[in-house]
Amino acid sequence: MKQQFLKYAPTAGDVHVNTPLTNISIAYLQNMTNFVSQRVFPVIPVTKQSDRYYTYDRGEFNRDEMKKRAPGTESAGGSYTLDNTPTYYADVYAFHKDIPDQIRANSDSVLAPDREATEYVTHKAMIKREMLWATKYFATSIWTTDNATSNWGPTGTATDPIYDIRVGKTTVLKSTGFEPNTLVLGKEVYDALADNADVIERVNAGQTAPNPAMGTLWAMMALFEIERIFVMKAIYNSANEGAANVHAFIGGANALLCYSAPSPGIMTPSGGYTFSWTGFVGAGMEGNRIKRFRQEHLESDRVEIQMAFDQKLIAADLGYFFSTPITSA
Repeated sequence: MKQQFLKYAPTAGDVHVNTPLTNISIAYLQNMTNFVSQRVFPVIPVTKQSDRYYTYDRGEFNRDEMKKRAPGTESAGGSYTLDNTPTYYADVYAFHKDIPDQIRANSDSVLAPDREATEYVTHKAMIKREMLWATKYFATSIWTTDNATSNWGPTGTATDPIYDIRVGKTTVLKSTGFEPNTLVLGKEVYDALADNADVIERVNAGQTAPNPAMGTLWAMMALFEIERIFVMKAIYNSANEGAANVHAFIGGANALLCYSAPSPGIMTPSGGYTFSWTGFVGAGMEGNRIKRFRQEHLESDRVEIQMAFDQKLIAADLGYFFSTPITSA
């Protein structure tokens, strides 16, 4: 008798985007305050994986061209050009975690392994996104101005961070017409500023223990006259699997002063934009989605995250970068 084999073909129920798990992933993203990649620059949801976007020369807006108008004559007029040659391409990144049947059967709650796997793969996705963000925006030779001379150590003996940041804001404002509204600090830079003598002197109002003067985040926002300050607290392990852990802050000891559009728009300048491919089937606003499907040969369920996005530098002159304003610890 001839033995027959059934060919296994996944069905829609075997491989599909899992909406409840995707919602868990989105909620987890919103609570990950150590990461800044989804908060510094606006996220633009896009339905296509790739497309064009517009930029324009701000000099055409800043020229003095209005003239007196005599009775019965034409008014002075002008126009501006839009450059639609820039493009984005939302690469797809993916990572998975398998849940063996034996682990699931031994779990106190049937939902816990799925939730834990979802949070685990989402965390991995955020590390990748933060690493890419630092490469795209948080390094030298990216923005129009690099400052490698500032020293904001706790002693404050070298340079005054209040003055340095004011110079940075004025530099960007003078060349673009937009004053920086966002300051991004590496965690070690924030720590140094919190104890910097010049900062403490400005915020000190005669406090004594147990309420000493400190350069807290809110005090710095008022002191630097900046709307938003983000501190890059996320870490990563650069060691290979099996080797001793080598942890470091993703942002290093750097700082970025920039203008970030409060809301994206075709005529709204911004230092950067993140194009998230929400047209990806089942994707959330960050271009992320969670799939759960069966891996029968492993006797496991696979929880997989996919995230599709492109972080674009839009206007290099809207940023002012401080390279290692302190010595990294």
